[in-house]
Amino acid sequence: MKHIARTILAAVSILLAGGLTTMAHAQTETPAITAGKQPSRAQQLMGDIAPKLAELTDDVLFGDVWERPGLAKRDRSLITVAALIALNRPEQLRSHIALARRNGVTETEIVETITQLAFYAGWPNAISAVGVARDVFNAAPGATRQPDPPAPGQPE
Repeated sequence: MKHIARTILAAVSILLAGGLTTMAHAQTETPAITAGKQPSRAQQLMGDIAPKLAELTDDVLFGDVWERPGLAKRDRSLITVAALIALNRPEQLRSHIALARRNGVTETEIVETITQLAFYAGWPNAISAVGVARDVFNAAPGATRQPDPPAPGQPE
């Protein structure tokens, strides 16, 4: 029985070591960037350290998941912003609020999302998100900090 347990342990160790080596090798491979093509934002942010993670971000997350037809990009942005607020991830929240704005989410909707989540995800998370949102709104090209127009059917 001891021999079987030792054999299984050795086999698992070899498999894990091989898997870890493969994963480490995948992280060190630099994806080919075609001549004249600018590196993606993921490549710029992490490609030098974690090229495989940057590749997965580009190809799977933004190339597949974000392109699925089941949800509009606007809705995906609002969901992602809400999740990042709930998880208190201000660094990722910053870029996703900017992306949400480009995908048609209004400042008012972002602020309402933050306010709603204060009660479900925690007051400190919401307060942090307000600071991030302020920075993103103020950094937007031509930012004049005027409120969004009311949504259709809403009083002015």
